[in-house]
Amino acid sequence: MLYEIKVNDIHCENCVKRIVNALNETGIKFEVSLENKTVTVDGCEHCLKTAITELEDLGFTPEV
Repeated sequence: MLYEIKVNDIHCENCVKRIVNALNETGIKFEVSLENKTVTVDGCEHCLKTAITELEDLGFTPEV
């Protein structure tokens, strides 16, 4: 299942790189869009919760 997380505080490519590096370590399938300010998670509800936790740990404010 695809879950879209809105992350309004993605401002630059550096933000995208930080998110990609953190989420790559979790094994979650995902895509980050700087243009849309979203992180799309492909997986289960547990994957969604893990991604949200990682984003919060990086200092972002995810909205589902």
